[in-house]
Amino acid sequence: MNYRPTRSKPSTASNPLRILEVVAQFGTGTTAKEITDALQMPQATAYRMLNSLVADEYLARTSDLRGFALGHAISGLITAATPPTVTTAARAVIAEFRHGNRFAVHLIMFRNASLRIADEDPDYPLHSVYEMLRYPHASAAGKLMLAELGDTAFPPKRPLMKLTPQTITDLGVLEEQLVEIRITGEASEINELEQGTARLALPVRLPDGSVGAAFCLSGPSERFPAICEHAEAARQLSSRLAPLLF
Repeated sequence: MNYRPTRSKPSTASNPLRILEVVAQFGTGTTAKEITDALQMPQATAYRMLNSLVADEYLARTSDLRGFALGHAISGLITAATPPTVTTAARAVIAEFRHGNRFAVHLIMFRNASLRIADEDPDYPLHSVYEMLRYPHASAAGKLMLAELGDTAFPPKRPLMKLTPQTITDLGVLEEQLVEIRITGEASEINELEQGTARLALPVRLPDGSVGAAFCLSGPSERFPAICEHAEAARQLSSRLAPLLF
């Protein structure tokens, strides 16, 4: 198998990535010689980078110590770059619920302490998507995730950005909300992510009981009481979804 290098001359900083590309292409057991031959890289440079990649768990040595394989740390990158998998059966269940619902219905999954849009309502697309993904404290799905993560995500590493006048930026107030979310098993937002919009998020649980996704109902903020009237039906659907997703 021939490795095809990029046309432009690679920078020194890109060399570790090129090594990972070779191992990904050649597969488990790729040797240091195969890497240096494919990249036309000096052995000393290659061995130094290989040792660093192994230490950081981006690569792992095979059991016979003769070659290399992609390491554990790569799985996080792959997960971040790959859209969440939603089965046809799960999409059908969600579509059925949307058919009899007056509000937007979205499925947001949790991956590596971040939100991932898994199934967006085609009739009512999400707005402020960038803000939702980057500032979980401002959305119902994000608060549901933060409540599940507990001390591992609190206090948040980023400052609590104020996206609207109603966005919670006080750590104490947010922490109180997260405690309540753990008790009630639901999260909400009213004009916190974007003005004029409210959402209710119900947990979709993994077999071990942890929360792996948020089933969200969304609509105008003045209709939030009406949204909450669908909470029990949404909770039952979340239970149906769980075995289809996880």
